[in-house]
Amino acid sequence: MQITDVVAGLGADDFLFLESVQATALLSAIAATPIGDDQVFLDSWSRLEEDQYMADGGKYRKRRHATYAIWNAGERAQLMPYQPHYQTVDYNPLNGGVARYFAPILDDLHQSMTLAALLEFGNQVFSQLSGNHQWHIELHQFRIEARDGRLGKPTPEGVHRDGVDFVIVVMVKRVNIDSGATTIFDTDNRQIGEFLLRQPFDMALVNDRRCYHGVTPITQIDAGAEAFRDVLVITFKNRESV
Repeated sequence: MQITDVVAGLGADDFLFLESVQATALLSAIAATPIGDDQVFLDSWSRLEEDQYMADGGKYRKRRHATYAIWNAGERAQLMPYQPHYQTVDYNPLNGGVARYFAPILDDLHQSMTLAALLEFGNQVFSQLSGNHQWHIELHQFRIEARDGRLGKPTPEGVHRDGVDFVIVVMVKRVNIDSGATTIFDTDNRQIGEFLLRQPFDMALVNDRRCYHGVTPITQIDAGAEAFRDVLVITFKNRESV
């Protein structure tokens, strides 16, 4: 599979599921080095902080956040000074309408070859598909926990759009959980896709202007052991519309 295949698939269906073997091959080609066993990248999810902005009172979500920018064609993504995450209530009726100052992503993740390859992958795919070359990019590290018999909700706001142009969801780790299926709906609320991100670097790409997406709640398998779902969400938005 080549980048052009990803562009064609996303252009045809408005969403695309990439299995880990496909995704890591594409990332490795971009990085010119094997991608997929980067412990610095994978281990950074063990140092997230609790989300303090959950309007449902939930204590099941941990996260970190950062913003990048691409200004011109051919340039790499550049880390921006820290800024809050904001969504209107139109896009996030549960937690929107307020500037949310999440804990910032740590330097070791910013410096990883894996993250650089993921950002360039998104840049190449979405620039070819849209013709836009200037991007406002946000990174969200999530850990959703299921404990004490309670559900963990990866998308507590329900099936939604993020108010951006494109979304990448990268599976990092699943531990002792059931469900957590990604669901895709068209703008007429018809379900057009469902799949489970299982393996590290299984990946979903979504055209956020043309699709809604959500993730079903997770449950513990073994009630006596920790249970969580770790993902990286990367959103791309045309800088002219920011």
